[in-house]
Amino acid sequence: MNKLDRIKELIDIINDLNYYYYTLDNPKLSDREYDKLYDELVSLEKETGNILPDSPTQRVGGIPLEKFEKHRHLGSLWSLDKGQSFSELRNWDQRVKRLIEQYNMEHEDKLPQPTYVMELKFDGLTINLTYENGNLIQGATRGSGTTGEAILPQLKTIKSIPLSIKHKGIIEVQGEGLMPLSALEKYNETAAEPLKNARNAAAGALRNLDPKITAERNLIAYFYNIGYGENLSFNTHVEMIEFLKDNRFPVNDYLKTFNNIEEVIHEIERIKEDRKGLDVLTDGLVIKIDHMKTRDALGYTQKFPRWAIAYKFEAEEVTTELLGIEWNVGRTGKVTPTALLQPIDIGGVTVRRATLNNWDDIQRKQVALGCRVWLRRSNDVIPEIMGIVDDDCTNMEEIKKPEKCPACDSDLVQEGVHIFCPNSLSCKPQLVSRLVHFASRDAMNIEGFSEKTAAQLFEEIHLKDIPQLYELKYEDIINLERFGPKKAQNLLLAIEKSKECTLDSFIYALGIPNVGKKTASDLAHEFKSLEKLMEAEREKLITIPDIGDIVANSIIEFFHDEKILSSIEKLMSEGINIKYEHEEIVEETMFTGKTVVITGSIEGLTRSEAEAIIKKMGGKTSGSVSRKTDYVIVGEEAGSKADKAKELGVDIITGQKFLDIIKK
Repeated sequence: MNKLDRIKELIDIINDLNYYYYTLDNPKLSDREYDKLYDELVSLEKETGNILPDSPTQRVGGIPLEKFEKHRHLGSLWSLDKGQSFSELRNWDQRVKRLIEQYNMEHEDKLPQPTYVMELKFDGLTINLTYENGNLIQGATRGSGTTGEAILPQLKTIKSIPLSIKHKGIIEVQGEGLMPLSALEKYNETAAEPLKNARNAAAGALRNLDPKITAERNLIAYFYNIGYGENLSFNTHVEMIEFLKDNRFPVNDYLKTFNNIEEVIHEIERIKEDRKGLDVLTDGLVIKIDHMKTRDALGYTQKFPRWAIAYKFEAEEVTTELLGIEWNVGRTGKVTPTALLQPIDIGGVTVRRATLNNWDDIQRKQVALGCRVWLRRSNDVIPEIMGIVDDDCTNMEEIKKPEKCPACDSDLVQEGVHIFCPNSLSCKPQLVSRLVHFASRDAMNIEGFSEKTAAQLFEEIHLKDIPQLYELKYEDIINLERFGPKKAQNLLLAIEKSKECTLDSFIYALGIPNVGKKTASDLAHEFKSLEKLMEAEREKLITIPDIGDIVANSIIEFFHDEKILSSIEKLMSEGINIKYEHEEIVEETMFTGKTVVITGSIEGLTRSEAEAIIKKMGGKTSGSVSRKTDYVIVGEEAGSKADKAKELGVDIITGQKFLDIIKK
């Protein structure tokens, strides 16, 4: 076999493996075996210069785009009429039947009475893929429905999207780009700026000019419609979905058919609560006529297809007045806005504050004081302002960009879309946050050290940097409010005790941007000493799983900051003793090489303690249940993860059984 034939063979093998791994959630090979094939493909492509369009090596492009180009869709992407009550669904059903009856009176080829299909309505970013001769040639946002923005490099980072398909005609496939809630949670573990909302996280990733940043969000996609198909026709929607599956598009498992609207309503009642256990955001259900000829006959209004309707779950979008903006300073010096609102009830919760991500967010959404704004609260996340109510801004007052730090009055600086206070030495919120992080349980674990204590030390003792913690004396703190002799002595003992620490805890305590608890543990395991980590180069850092360019650059920049190096040197001189603890797995256990999810509480153990035990026994823990999960440990007051485990047939271990296992 020549090298080009081998390249083609490897592409077919790897794309097949990706389909089983990312779409079917049923891996065929171990990660090591997969990596070996992938590395061979990369090597052959470099050697021969032959890179085929469906090569999996092309999923993440190297250069950020300068701007998004416009793309005109071959078929329209329609909005859907919406209903929020069962009476609205029944009214829609009656309209459909009247239109069918009218058609049948005027035509010999009669339409059948409607049967309905129902799918989840995903809350992400609508996307449209174009294939020609079996190859993915374009991908775009919905835009106006006729014209969107071309985002092909960004969409290629979604590993479940096929780069090539069996069908050779020109075809457009419509779906939704999504960030799973588990991916959002994992991303936020190491993010300098945690993402507040999975929907905006997905939309922001796909509309980011740099596809490498898109790739870091680990998006997925589900497809549900063919908007244009050359030489392609289907009798039913279900038949079209089978075509999508046959061409290896990821399609969500939830798709049900119904004989009448009452069956649909009964199912909606059933699924209302179940959807909250899903790993993706949904804001409703989509009901469509299954029969394609009936769809063609019913046609469209100016805005919507007559043959489909979206049922929106209980309204979690409301309008209220924006009363003010509060600017807050974080641990890294980032100054972020919080919206102060006229109190409003959303789903039984009174909301007074909402998220505005940064100064750029304020400008983009054109919000102003005194305006009414749209407010969304989705799946119990922090409410977020989506934009203004256009016709209700007569007495608006422009929001002024802050020039001075609200905490220390220093001149602010802007870096990209974010505003920072550069005064890291004496800006109270920055130092207090850094102190609290440094002393937290997963960091140096200084028992009894609270945010209030950190603020007291800053204000009354003028503690200005972290090493000064280890210089505190009894007489410094005995006269502080709330501190008696015993409490003062206990705090000093806790500070002294913290000098003996593990490497991963110390790395986490340093507060390196984008480095959370898990990444700190990975770095400790890889480098085994602080000195080696401080000298690490980018090429070495990016070989560590889950560390990309952004995290690697954060680490390098952190350890090249003279102030930080001086602070670390002071900490070492105060007697900090860092140990690298490598936990040897003594023997193989039932958890060796297994993925375990914990839900509910286990008597006598915290969640982190239970996870540490599983890791010591050779297993790894995950925050969400999938087909890749081997065991789910179900404690008291377990949540939806237990139901998901039963649904997928994952082995369940009770909390008591887990305690029995670890005692053996």
